[in-house]
Amino acid sequence: MKKKFKLDSPGMQTFLASVVAIIAGLVVGFIVLLCINPAGAPKAILTILKNYLNFTRPNLILKNIGGTLVRTAPLIMTSLAVTFAYKVGMFNIGVAGQYTIGIGCCMWAALAWDWPWYLCLLFAVVGGMVWGAIAGFLKSVFNVNEVISGIMLNWISLYIVNIWLNNDLTKETVSPGTLQLHNYAKQGMIPTLGLDKVLNNEYFGPSIFVAIIVAIIINIVLNKTVFGYELKATGGNKHAAKYSGMNDYRNIILTLAISGALAGLGAGLYYLTGIEQWETSASSLPAMGFDGIVAAFLGGLNPIGVIFSSYFIKHISIGGTMIDLNVYSSDISGLIVAIIIYFSAFTMIVRMVLKRLKERKAERGEKQ
Repeated sequence: MKKKFKLDSPGMQTFLASVVAIIAGLVVGFIVLLCINPAGAPKAILTILKNYLNFTRPNLILKNIGGTLVRTAPLIMTSLAVTFAYKVGMFNIGVAGQYTIGIGCCMWAALAWDWPWYLCLLFAVVGGMVWGAIAGFLKSVFNVNEVISGIMLNWISLYIVNIWLNNDLTKETVSPGTLQLHNYAKQGMIPTLGLDKVLNNEYFGPSIFVAIIVAIIINIVLNKTVFGYELKATGGNKHAAKYSGMNDYRNIILTLAISGALAGLGAGLYYLTGIEQWETSASSLPAMGFDGIVAAFLGGLNPIGVIFSSYFIKHISIGGTMIDLNVYSSDISGLIVAIIIYFSAFTMIVRMVLKRLKERKAERGEKQ
């Protein structure tokens, strides 16, 4: 027998909610474009949606597909970090800081210590893990809300990495950017395994596939293992979990440590491709960490769902840079993403209300 999809199933409701939010965001974005310049609005919204399909030459299409996928990999990881913590009852807003520490670790290991790429990647994971564990320790031992500690640690991480990488070993002499890996630390770059030639993009490698595999593993851990059940039980009610014999302190620290490790891995998967330099004069946190929150909620806080939501967000974000910038701002894609997340939150609220009404109706039916 074929399994039928039911509209009242959580999975289908999440999917429909995301689709509605995306359509609503695009409609509002189109209205904004109309207000700025009605004549070019249809072309602009299509340009955003088409992204690499705006090019006619096959080699350019392939190159930009590769660029989109390279930027999607770290977003999958940061959204997984948010999703993992949220599933265990915590809101890890400190993902941006954990991602930033991961950048500092992998760049220092590659440029200053001449480590091979796999050790650089591992160092990024450990850095993110330690940074996440600090927030977990503060919550479990001193009952400091993870949102507050996460925000504080975000800014601490930014200035630590700026100071850390601002030296002759890692920074260019004439600019605030770090040294380019392909010139100074090729051993620290993740091997492309020939995939760069497939998509005609020198930065494209196995990062996107690693991110997808990790998403599948996280989904299995959360939903199919005793370990995942214990973590979710602790997040749901740490007192009940403790009464059942679970170590609530350990589980809280472990949850945020794993969440931080995922963010650190995302930093390594991106920066060790050599696609971008870290600016040691940066005064704001990487957007990748906060975009992870958006992708997580748009993906219905599902490890598999965030793969598609992360790609969509990067797809339209890059598409937004291809519109006529003399007429419109490239920030229009950011506006669309912001509207989408607001609609996502709204649809989630509506789902919760409908669920409660359905439960109350069922209770009344049982009493009668």
